[in-house]
Amino acid sequence: MSFNKVLILGNVGKDPEVRHLEGGASVANFTVATSEYYKDRNGQRQERTEWHNIVCWRQLADFADKYVKKGSQVFIEGKIRSREYTDQNNQRRFVFEIFADSLQLAGRKSDNQVSGAQGAPTQGSQPSYQPPVQTPPTPVQPDFPMQQDFPTGTDDFNDSATNDLPF
Repeated sequence: MSFNKVLILGNVGKDPEVRHLEGGASVANFTVATSEYYKDRNGQRQERTEWHNIVCWRQLADFADKYVKKGSQVFIEGKIRSREYTDQNNQRRFVFEIFADSLQLAGRKSDNQVSGAQGAPTQGSQPSYQPPVQTPPTPVQPDFPMQQDFPTGTDDFNDSATNDLPF
């Protein structure tokens, strides 16, 4: 069994770049920075920042285009994928990307306000997009009752095989 799940809470590094493909699907790409703090050997506080490449598809890309802006704090759930390509200098390059399954705006509401956007969040709420949840199929109930008659009295167990049980 394997498991590929990524949770990111960080700040958007640039406005999403959205492309619309021939089939009508949208794809959005942007970066998110996460930081961690630690103390070095001398007791000085250090910061380490990681940059993550985020990829959103279809309605999630449209949501990112509408609400996600540089500096927004976002919470992303998704999976990590790698791909390989050859650059202009004929060098092999590897890219790691997070394919988002859900995206929520986090942080203060004032950080994430979109001025003049239609469908902007109502007061006290943050917009978020999560794909529809697929419900498991309902178990099929048989047309007949599933009962089995078991012996109820001790008279049914009078053979020698059951009389010598130690309990």
